[in-house]
Amino acid sequence: MQSTPGGGLGPGLSPVDSRMLLICSFILMTAWGQMNFTGDQVLRVLAKDEKQLSLLRDLEGLKPQKVDFWRGPARPSLPVDMRVPFSELNDVKAYLEAHGLAYSIMIKDIQVLLNEEREAMAKSRRRERSTNSFSYSSYHTLEEIYSWIDNFVTEHSDIVSKIHIGNSFENRSIFVLKFSTGGFQRPAVWIDTGIHSREWITHATGIWIAKKIVSVHGKDLILTDILKAMDIFIEIVTNPDGFAFTHSMNRLWRKNKSSRPGIFCIGVDLNRNWKSGFGGNGSNKNPCSETYHGPWPQSEPEVAAIVKFITHHGNFKVLISIHSYSQMLMYPYGHSLDPVSNYEELYDLAKDAVKALYEVHGIKYIFGSISTTLYVASGITVDWAYDTGIKYAFSFELRDTGHYGFLLPASQIIPTAQETWMAIRTIMEHALNHPY
Repeated sequence: MQSTPGGGLGPGLSPVDSRMLLICSFILMTAWGQMNFTGDQVLRVLAKDEKQLSLLRDLEGLKPQKVDFWRGPARPSLPVDMRVPFSELNDVKAYLEAHGLAYSIMIKDIQVLLNEEREAMAKSRRRERSTNSFSYSSYHTLEEIYSWIDNFVTEHSDIVSKIHIGNSFENRSIFVLKFSTGGFQRPAVWIDTGIHSREWITHATGIWIAKKIVSVHGKDLILTDILKAMDIFIEIVTNPDGFAFTHSMNRLWRKNKSSRPGIFCIGVDLNRNWKSGFGGNGSNKNPCSETYHGPWPQSEPEVAAIVKFITHHGNFKVLISIHSYSQMLMYPYGHSLDPVSNYEELYDLAKDAVKALYEVHGIKYIFGSISTTLYVASGITVDWAYDTGIKYAFSFELRDTGHYGFLLPASQIIPTAQETWMAIRTIMEHALNHPY
């Protein structure tokens, strides 16, 4: 067993401190109605070879819904991060040690981070009420985001409009912001965030980018030129049911909330539900899996709404789907190791975008095709986009590399958004200068 002091959350608690933490956590959970993750840890395992990766994959089968992979077993060169509930820690650690799998503790107690996150949100909410202003450096609920959208569109009606593209499984509205200087069915850019509901940094980044577009239009010559020729569409809450659930009940929920008769487990991984490569490697037919692909391609209303909208529009040139975490910029394919026809152009463009991102705050991203950079994943958004004819299809994995994982502190929202914007601007500028 290994331990990395830099990855933990400080020294071990005394028995008295532990009891106080449990009491405080219980009080907070009662007030918020949230699941309690006290004592849950995120372990990082570095597998030496394919045999050890296979042993890690077996963990999901041995203990269904007990090990939550934050970064799944992919290849020996990539670390595997997994959340282990407190009740399972001894068994899982014993399993790892028995099979010679070295691990470190990345997050010592998930609930500590969750409590800090909620306290920061409550403080921000009080500040926003007193100042009557929306904080772009804070996380927000679905209701707060939808209220912001309405105000934002009203304030910037000369360039922004709100489009209702469908409804979720639980009948929540799905909205897209359209940034346009006029014209009809012009070449367009699609950006979506939050398809995996626990990835809160993505929603916050989408909101900041929306504000950035209206703030610098007419001042930033490159963006101004882009909007003279192209429209930009941003779907900030791609998975509204799952996102609402992360606030009301389970902060670490990933999927949507669809249910079907005779199936006990709830939810489909919306980024495995697309037609391209549907049901292949990197997705799961088990409804209890975090990567359950659903009963058929585009079975989920959240995915079907995007497919219908983009297909009906017919002139999208760029699609960018934003995820977290791992600090990567990737392009198709995910379901296949075969290179796409314009892989050299996508490689060079990703390289330029990552360089522009790095120059903002010195954050390093790796880049390449999804299947060779991250892992094989079938039925994903960007593969569908590419196969639909959208030549510039990219997927981001935002900050960080595992110290906080899906629980990135709000203090990192603005720097994350700033650097991501420069990468997206680079991609859009390339699309503008290389029409097809």
